[in-house]
Amino acid sequence: MLITITVPGQRDQNRTKPGSKPSTKLNYTMRILLPLLLLLSFSLSAQRPPGAGGYGKPAGPSIKGSIKGEVIDAANGAAVEYATIVLLSADGTKQITGTVSEAGGSFKLSDIPTGKYQMKVSFIGYEEKTLTEVETTPKNPDLDLEKIELGSDAVLLEGVEVTAKKALIENRIDKLIYNADQDATNQGGDASDVLRKVPLLSVDLEGNVSLRGSQNLQILINGRPSTIFASSIADALKSIPSDQIKSVEVITTPGAKYDGEGSGGIINIITKRKEAQGFTGTVNSSIGNLQNNGGLNLNALFGRFGLNGGMNSFWSWKRDAENEFLRTDLLNGSPIRELSQGGVSKSGVLGLNGNLGAFYDFNAYNSINFSGRYNQFRRTNEGTTSGLLNNLTSGELINFSRFNDGLSSNSGFDGTLDYRKTFPDQKDRELVFAFQLSGQNTLTENEVDQTGDIERYQRDLINENDGLNLEYTGQVDYVHPVNDKLKIETGVKAVLRRIDSDYFTRVRENDGAEFETDTRLTDLFQYDQDVTAAYLSANIGLGDNWGVQAGARYERTTIGGEFVSENPEFNNEYNNFLPSIIVNRKLNQFSNLKASYTQRIQRPSLSFINPFTAIADPNTLQLGNPDLEPELVDQYEITYNTYVKGIVINASIYLRRTSDLIEPFLNLAEDGISSTTTFLNIGESDTYGTNVFTTFKLWKKVQLRFNVNYGRYNGTGLVGGERLERSANLLSGNAGGSYSLNDKISFDFFAFGRAARQNLQGSNPAFSLFGIGGKYQISERTSLGFRIIEPLAANKVFESDLAGPTFRQVSSFTIPFRSVGLSFSHKFGQIDFKAQNRSSRVKNDDQKEGQGNQQF
Repeated sequence: MLITITVPGQRDQNRTKPGSKPSTKLNYTMRILLPLLLLLSFSLSAQRPPGAGGYGKPAGPSIKGSIKGEVIDAANGAAVEYATIVLLSADGTKQITGTVSEAGGSFKLSDIPTGKYQMKVSFIGYEEKTLTEVETTPKNPDLDLEKIELGSDAVLLEGVEVTAKKALIENRIDKLIYNADQDATNQGGDASDVLRKVPLLSVDLEGNVSLRGSQNLQILINGRPSTIFASSIADALKSIPSDQIKSVEVITTPGAKYDGEGSGGIINIITKRKEAQGFTGTVNSSIGNLQNNGGLNLNALFGRFGLNGGMNSFWSWKRDAENEFLRTDLLNGSPIRELSQGGVSKSGVLGLNGNLGAFYDFNAYNSINFSGRYNQFRRTNEGTTSGLLNNLTSGELINFSRFNDGLSSNSGFDGTLDYRKTFPDQKDRELVFAFQLSGQNTLTENEVDQTGDIERYQRDLINENDGLNLEYTGQVDYVHPVNDKLKIETGVKAVLRRIDSDYFTRVRENDGAEFETDTRLTDLFQYDQDVTAAYLSANIGLGDNWGVQAGARYERTTIGGEFVSENPEFNNEYNNFLPSIIVNRKLNQFSNLKASYTQRIQRPSLSFINPFTAIADPNTLQLGNPDLEPELVDQYEITYNTYVKGIVINASIYLRRTSDLIEPFLNLAEDGISSTTTFLNIGESDTYGTNVFTTFKLWKKVQLRFNVNYGRYNGTGLVGGERLERSANLLSGNAGGSYSLNDKISFDFFAFGRAARQNLQGSNPAFSLFGIGGKYQISERTSLGFRIIEPLAANKVFESDLAGPTFRQVSSFTIPFRSVGLSFSHKFGQIDFKAQNRSSRVKNDDQKEGQGNQQF
């Protein structure tokens, strides 16, 4: 595959005229690798480890070593994960460094000067343990404390059971975490299957993700944005196997440090990236009647240097889908024309993703980290449709049929380089420099062969869009703890986006004619968007029970666009000052109450603005709108969390007010036959609602969870002098549970449901899902699993209903859905893994995604 780019601020002047497919691409291999290599060489040359004269200090013969150990439960010997390990001076008055225990309870402190120390080890539910004689010497600089036993704190744990297994749901003050690797039903699926099980989220058949009814979300991978989500979130999620997802974080109220967009919230998908001393690997595969996947992941850690990478694939067998469509045209409320069509199509998908990461710790306080990711998704579709156009006033009947052959392909990459500096005198003080280069290449091809009673249904066409999206991101973040009660966070950021959409349409009037270029549907669209931002945020502790996080973010957006044809250029710019505040009240040791307000903007992403007209069906067209303005959103929320005798409860109420609301809008064309759907700043909306989530354990072996979201949508708009109003209920929820027969055999189930998605013109399909799964741990290294989706329903039907003053449109889509699959996983090499937090600070959470024109 050849991907080409245009350098920021410079456009290719050697453009061809409309009427032929422009050739504006340059081989970008050198242009991508060169800035990365320059940045890498600069970072490596700028940082030198201690003892090499770095940081203005002369080289010296000082010896440094390491201290490691394993934290276990004194009663049963189980590993204690996330225990806090603090290394103190010999008299115990000064904190030297610290860490937390990883998977398996292991920990390691590196670059420790030889000498005498104390060590404190603690974790909730256990008595703190102090080791008073911890010593390393020049002769033996590396110390192994072996097993450190923690005894249970009987008073604290009255009525609460603590086990070595990580909870499936973690409810933290700033986010909710779903630990996907603890759910057996996630074997053999993809990322959209995983997100359907996350509290607060819903995912429809097409892969559109919403949080409490809002699709104004930003999806991150390991804390980083990715251009793979710019054109089609559904395709991107399909290309990520569920076996590779460790956890999903949901942030409902992003603070000032996050980009101004993603007004509905942020979803951060954390993939499995385990590291262990030496060489390790994992092989995963699954096979089923509908979908399959396979993958290989390798990891190596040698002292301060680590390297990891992998390749995973997803593919489905081709399957038939049935579709039916009926549109009734109205005049003064009375039907005058009916367009009906239906048929069978066959589709198949292939997904591929790879990742590569590397890091080097210069010392305990300076490190450099590189991460790269490549994704590709390819969908093929072919089928035959038959239809009838019935003119009810004249009685004229027009028959037609068409054959479609379509291809949609998306491929993208992300490359991120971070330099991170911490400070020995202050634990939470941190300075990070980050640079990211992201790109996406998309290709959409449609071939339509028609036959019919009139000329428009004898016309054949070829329709293609070749798109390129490139993003450059640079940012600096600084965290400064002033004292135990005050922490300041500040930073600056710049994002440069360069987008090309090269599209053409060729038409022939009948089978005996030659294809000719339709100049109205052929052009080269170039779009630039530059965002610069700065933020300041403070975390303030008020006494023992109150906490405040307050901040503000300033963003400036500059937009420019042009067509190669005679269409005029356009420019736009706007400034936004975005405040946010979160107030938290600790009610007792396990309960807290949080109130928050945030103002956000929601810029339309590339799939919303792309002017390419997709013509898979000449009767129903869809195109983007480059003139869209951003949405402005005010969100208010109150959340209560508690943990009582093993029962977790999270309840919230919220209000979200949106101006310059972006929604799809359907119009009938002048020919009275076809319809066009585009995107408009249609009006404003208020959405208020509540969410309740709970999880608890029964009989020590059964874990259950339930989540319900209810909202009320109230929208108003004005289009072409026509006033639109609509109110509707938004309802979604999920439930799940697990049962552990013993330490080798476990079972899980989940159920998901979402009512029809609403907008000012009507509703899109509702969606529900049920599945069960199981896992058998053959050995510490090898496991087998199974999963069954929709065991009681072989097919699912999805219906939509849209209406306006001049039309009523209903459609249905039926697809095979019952899925049965087996999975296999095997680890090889060293298996004493320890996860490390090396996520990038780059988070481009600033664009509206989801429903857009998914052709770019």
